[in-house]
Amino acid sequence: MEEMMMKIEEAISWIHSRLPFGSRPGLDRVEALLEVVGHPEKQVKTIHIAGTNGKGSTVTYLRCLLEEAGLTVGTFTSPYIESFNERISINGQGIPDEDLIKLVQKYRPLVKQLDRFEAIAGITEFETLTAMAFDYFLCQKVDVAIIEVGLGGLFDSTNVAVPLLTGITTIGLDHTDILGDTIEEIAAQKAGIIKKNVPVVTGNIEAKALKVIKKQARIKNAPLYVLGENYEITYQHPAADWGEIFTFCSEKGKIASLTTGMLGQHQVENAGMAVELYQIYCSLEALPFREKEINKALKKAYWPGRMEKLSETPFVVLDGAHNTHAVKRLVQNLKKEFKEYQITILFSSLRTKDTKQMVKQLKEVPNVHIYLTTFEHPKALELSSVLSLIGEKVSVVSLWQFGLAEILEKMTDEDVLVVTGSLYFISEVRQLLLQLGGKHEV
Repeated sequence: MEEMMMKIEEAISWIHSRLPFGSRPGLDRVEALLEVVGHPEKQVKTIHIAGTNGKGSTVTYLRCLLEEAGLTVGTFTSPYIESFNERISINGQGIPDEDLIKLVQKYRPLVKQLDRFEAIAGITEFETLTAMAFDYFLCQKVDVAIIEVGLGGLFDSTNVAVPLLTGITTIGLDHTDILGDTIEEIAAQKAGIIKKNVPVVTGNIEAKALKVIKKQARIKNAPLYVLGENYEITYQHPAADWGEIFTFCSEKGKIASLTTGMLGQHQVENAGMAVELYQIYCSLEALPFREKEINKALKKAYWPGRMEKLSETPFVVLDGAHNTHAVKRLVQNLKKEFKEYQITILFSSLRTKDTKQMVKQLKEVPNVHIYLTTFEHPKALELSSVLSLIGEKVSVVSLWQFGLAEILEKMTDEDVLVVTGSLYFISEVRQLLLQLGGKHEV
């Protein structure tokens, strides 16, 4: 009876209880769990996406393209911005509470059972969710599932996937404590998702990292489609309202004036890579590749917390630039898109990130003032560690809620507030702003 009455909070709490911050490389535990449930990962058509940044946006563009072609598309992504359920979604709709509860009721005893065996004890939150996602997608008979790597690639629990197609968006120095200190070491981890004879598409990747990927693709005999070699993206200009316009060109021909639904010049790379993945998917699955559907799909794509305009008056933008690689892109966007505004940045990060370098990059924006803060999270930034950064363009606010209220109160038509840093932080601020009456405007 107790199982029948489980509430969603209880179900999510159990998932979180599975070592939420534990990271133990290797696929033994997740494979043991998948074996117990009949290996759903081998029965779901999958597209597997890795990369330091741009994974979430690329997954969203690709999902919209596949949906526009009439397919039912599962997505497994992390972290979440609006609700936990969005991590496992079908056609952009998070898993319903009752289905998530059923999965927890199914998996809780199985995980408990496996905990008795030392070699596979301690199945983590992410491993549990990976198994649940494949299981759910199989039950719901999705046409294809797009699976986003959690961390790295080679030893990430999503690497149990048996993909039709793989993609690597970008490579930068992030999670160096786990993935390695050099671009080459990190590239080797990401290239771990490349499978024998399975096509792989790459985004904007620097030469040193690309060399590692090319070598791995040769070893695995995986057809490789490289941005700048096999397909081209030509950035044109910002769209009149929100988004960017670009031209896509591949061996199949040229598509002019495509518009992204998200702002930022790097979004054309994410969207262009999604178009290339979609084109290859259509070839593999003998689906028609229709130009008019492509523009419609890309315009629809929306990913909360990525250059998201939350409100027009006051002008508030959220962007989860959670590492130095993403902050570099944000700085480029701010310099280009918001030249005429006074920019206020409310920033917080996890203490595992290079906060000092990120703040140093943000200070490069000409008309900017940065407020550093902290938030509720076990790994949140400690303000005592950033006091040395206080100066001409930088202040500290101990409670972000008060800092936010003060900033909003002073804003005029010449101001824009950009909330950035950790996606966990963005999510908290976003919830409060929506309660205060902000809304997503396209």
